[in-house]
Amino acid sequence: MSSKRFKKLPEKTSEMESDVIEKLIPLVKKNCTTKFDESIDLNFQINNKQKKSEINIRTVVNLPGGTGKKVKVAVVCEDAKATEAKDAGADIVGSDDFIDKIKAGELNFEKLICTPSMMIKLSKLGKVLGPKGLMPNPKLGSVTDNLKTAITDAKSGQAEIRNDKDGNIGVSIGKKSFKDELIMKNFNAIIETLEKEKSNNTLKGDLIKSAFITSTMGVSYKLKLGKNI
Repeated sequence: MSSKRFKKLPEKTSEMESDVIEKLIPLVKKNCTTKFDESIDLNFQINNKQKKSEINIRTVVNLPGGTGKKVKVAVVCEDAKATEAKDAGADIVGSDDFIDKIKAGELNFEKLICTPSMMIKLSKLGKVLGPKGLMPNPKLGSVTDNLKTAITDAKSGQAEIRNDKDGNIGVSIGKKSFKDELIMKNFNAIIETLEKEKSNNTLKGDLIKSAFITSTMGVSYKLKLGKNI
């Protein structure tokens, strides 16, 4: 059964005509009627069914407006780099002993960064880290010797864009408490990244089939996107 709060929200918004995000942000915020600071989320359906191969997107975006979330960052590195990682703000830092803890199932972090020399050992834990989306990846900047930059990016507001097997992408672009301009900056950063992904893939037609914006406990609205995507 729907709650009294939910019943008061607009009905059948997903059946409405699509509109630009500038007009939809105030509507989504108005529907944030819970007591907590709800997330403002985007949902995309990509055109990943191609004749030659499926389109698989996995990348990260540094959101200029931040995410509003505190991210617990763990680092696997050599002992010589431990101080650098701690000074850069890492919440957990370790080497071989830490890898053993991860192997045992201790995954009390949201982001894992690893130096290249330690990645050989960590790569053996694919069955543990893979399903949780925690395995460091050089393409995503999480396998690096530049720990300060990687940790700063993860802490300051970094979003991963990744489609599932059905072509769905979900990503947060801020909180209800964010000013509209910050949400817009984050939205534009996401769109720019998707446009680059489109140009990097041999794709017939549009990359995005449909797009919606919603809040954590709200209702969704159809998004109107530009022609380049």
